[in-house]
Amino acid sequence: MNKPLILITNDDGIQSPGLLATAEALAPIGDLLIVAPHEQQTGTGRSFSKITDRQIYTHSLIVNGQTMTAYSIKSTPAQVVAIALNGLTLRPVTLTVSGINYGLNVGVYTTSSGTIGAALESAVQGVPALAVSLETTPKYCYSHSDDVDFGVAAYFTHYFTERMLRNLPLPHDVDVLKVDIPATATEQTTWQATCVSRKARWRNSSVSKSIWKSIPEDYQLVDNVEGVEPISDTQTTVVDKCISVTPLSVDITSRIPLEHVRALLS
Repeated sequence: MNKPLILITNDDGIQSPGLLATAEALAPIGDLLIVAPHEQQTGTGRSFSKITDRQIYTHSLIVNGQTMTAYSIKSTPAQVVAIALNGLTLRPVTLTVSGINYGLNVGVYTTSSGTIGAALESAVQGVPALAVSLETTPKYCYSHSDDVDFGVAAYFTHYFTERMLRNLPLPHDVDVLKVDIPATATEQTTWQATCVSRKARWRNSSVSKSIWKSIPEDYQLVDNVEGVEPISDTQTTVVDKCISVTPLSVDITSRIPLEHVRALLS
């Protein structure tokens, strides 16, 4: 019996150790199509860019001691996924896995994430997706540092991928599962089903309310978890130090009766 075909991608780029950790975690349970941005694409969301370099680059990755061919494209994560699903394989992809990302993707800035954008684009293309992010300090978020240990995150990437494959198709209105893993996690850490927090985890500590002419040199981000919702991704991961699993939908319609909208505008 053929293994399922799994598309592996990310927003940190083809050279990311998190991408390799994902491939090594999933090789035992699937055939892999590894396609990632050629360069760092953190924070690009689900955007598409104008492609000026139409080349598809090939790379050799050593995955669990075996040489595998991987591909990179000079574009955003979402566009990479669209190209991969529509032009790099004749065989149907069963599941897309995006990650493992340097840094959590929790709260209202979730949609800014290229990791999440890649997963959502996969869902738009008809392929369910899993997006996995590991908590790191901010200095690692744009890096390929070997100081970050992806071992536990790889374990849970395998864990959730295996269960998703076993239970496809996903329920109606669940297109992506977003997994966020605290830095302190072990293989025994529990996980919780969560919602996306409406709070911004990060806030600006230094920029005044005057009109910006440039970003000050002392611009920095400060962790802010005050008032986060009890069952949110931020509360679960950052405060409770558990793993959060958040179902996402490509339908971003507000959950209110439509007659309320008519009343609002009448």
